Amino acid sequence: MEKRKLKQHIFIMLKGMAMGIAELVPGVSGGTIAFVTGIYEEFISSINNIRLDTFKTLKTKGVKAFWDTLNGNFLVVLFGGMVISMLSFSRLITWLLEFHPIPIWAFFFGLVFASVIFVAKAISKWNIGAIILFALGTITAFYITTLPPSANTDSLPFLFFSGALAICAMVMPGISGAFILVLLGSYKTILDAVNNYDFKIVTTVALGVIFGILSFARVLKWMFANYKNATLAVLTGFILGSLNKIWPWKKIIEVIQIGKKEIIIDENISPYAFEGDPQLTLAIVTALIGFSLIFILEKTASKK
Repeated sequence: MEKRKLKQHIFIMLKGMAMGIAELVPGVSGGTIAFVTGIYEEFISSINNIRLDTFKTLKTKGVKAFWDTLNGNFLVVLFGGMVISMLSFSRLITWLLEFHPIPIWAFFFGLVFASVIFVAKAISKWNIGAIILFALGTITAFYITTLPPSANTDSLPFLFFSGALAICAMVMPGISGAFILVLLGSYKTILDAVNNYDFKIVTTVALGVIFGILSFARVLKWMFANYKNATLAVLTGFILGSLNKIWPWKKIIEVIQIGKKEIIIDENISPYAFEGDPQLTLAIVTALIGFSLIFILEKTASKK
C-alpha cells in the first residue's frame, strides 16, 4: 500500500471525525459518511486484516511488517478522529437536537438524501435484480425505523449480540448503531454499565462488538469482491429507507420513560400540519447545505 503523507492522514482523521459526528445522531450511520468520503472499502478491508494470520506476521516478520499488513496507521488515525469528534461534539449535537431540532434534522436529511444519489451512482449496471435488491433494502430499513423500542434487558448473551448487531449497523451505510440499541432495549443497560463501571457488562458488549465487526467485515469484503453491484443496490436502499427516521417534522404520539431516559414514539407529518413554527425556510436552507456537503466531500475525496 502506498505510504501516505501527513496531509493525507489529516484528511483521514477529518473523515473519521465526520463519521463520529454522524454516529452521535440517531438514524445517521458513520458507514454512510465513510462511503461518501471514499474510504469505505479500505475501512472494511483494514478491519478484515485483523485476523490470526496477521498476528503471525508479527512473530515471523516483525512489528513493521505486521503494522503495514494491518494498515495500522489508517485504522488508528480514522478511529482517533471518531473518538475525538464524539468527545468534542456530543454535547453540541445533543443541544442542537434538543433546542433546534428542525434545522439540524433537515441538515442530516439533505445529507443522507444526497448519499442515496451518490451510492446509486456507484452502481455500474441497473437491472431487474439490482432494482429488486434496492427495493428490499429500502423496505427493510424503513420497517426497522418504525419498530417500537423493546423493554430493557440485562441478559449477558443478549447484550453480546446487541453489541454485535449495533456495530454491524454502524459499519453498514444507512442504519445507526445507537438506534439499533434503542430498538433492542439494551441502550440504557449499556449506558448505565459505562457510567457505573460495570466491567462485566462492558466487557460482554465489547466482545460482541469485536465479534460483530470482524465477522461482518469479512462478509462485506466478500460481497464487494463478488457481488459489488448487488451489495451497492442493497446499501442504497438501506440509506433511502433510513430517511424515515430523520424527517424533520414529527408529531409525538407517546413518551416512554426508561429509568432517566425518555424514549419518544412519534410519526412523520407535513410541515404545514406541524404545531408551532415549522421553520420551513431555515429547514430548506440547512437541507440544501447538507445535500451540497456530500458532493463537496465527493470532490475532496476524488483529489489525490
